[in-house]
Amino acid sequence: MKLWNNDTEIQFFTEALKNFASPEQLFYKLQGGYFAYVPKGSDAEGQTLQSRNSLIGQFTEKWSKTLFEPIAKELGLHAVNSVVCEEIGLSRQSSADLAFCTTNNTVQKPENIKLLFEIKMSIVSNYKFTQPNKVEFIGDYKQHKGNPSLLRSDSMLKAIGKSINIRVSGIASTKIPIVVLGNSPITESYIKKVDFLKTSGVIQGFWTLNPNPTNSDFIKNTPKLGFQTILDKDQLFNNCKELVTNDMNYFSSMISKLKLGEIIKIASQETTDIAKAEKFLTLIRS
Repeated sequence: MKLWNNDTEIQFFTEALKNFASPEQLFYKLQGGYFAYVPKGSDAEGQTLQSRNSLIGQFTEKWSKTLFEPIAKELGLHAVNSVVCEEIGLSRQSSADLAFCTTNNTVQKPENIKLLFEIKMSIVSNYKFTQPNKVEFIGDYKQHKGNPSLLRSDSMLKAIGKSINIRVSGIASTKIPIVVLGNSPITESYIKKVDFLKTSGVIQGFWTLNPNPTNSDFIKNTPKLGFQTILDKDQLFNNCKELVTNDMNYFSSMISKLKLGEIIKIASQETTDIAKAEKFLTLIRS
């Protein structure tokens, strides 16, 4: 299965139309015809298209599972949609879009979850629909008025908020990596933010699965790789393998330098590096 591209988006529209979605549910009906987004220079004519959101959400979760299943299998895990784990704040109303787990169940224990994905993907480019079933590409995301995927500030904030909710749910979440998946670049205003979220350990990365969203310039990677453009499946596999196999621990605190010094002094008395790390984590959480 290929990474995200314009053909994938045309596939979504084609399948949705075959499954009885009306053109009005999928496209803006403008004077010039049916469009996925309002082209720049055109008027939305008072329309706000919301009906497509749930359809593209279902499609991207299924598409992502198909993409990641072989990777999970090679790592000895299962790729599971809609994972529920109350201990880390994942309820049925706010489940994990996709996760790598040791069992193929929707309801999971924290120790069985090895990697969490929050999916923030949408239609990126613009398309024109012509009856009865023709969908054609007419321009990339820079040529329409929409802000798709990770270019939307509310999508970024929702992903960050959900990740923080998982992190603050308790100690059970501290060993689970979290990745936000998109299919667009990010805006310049989020470059420092995504890098800080990565270096602070809250989120292990924002990855776009769309290597060619435009022929013009776009943000491909941030300096500390808080945001990355995935170029091929080897890169995707290596990224996942690193997160799953490294025994990482999230920790966060705000304490005085004196207290921090005491913790470091006590932890340093352990004989091995791993024992020192374990002692440090125990003390900083106590």
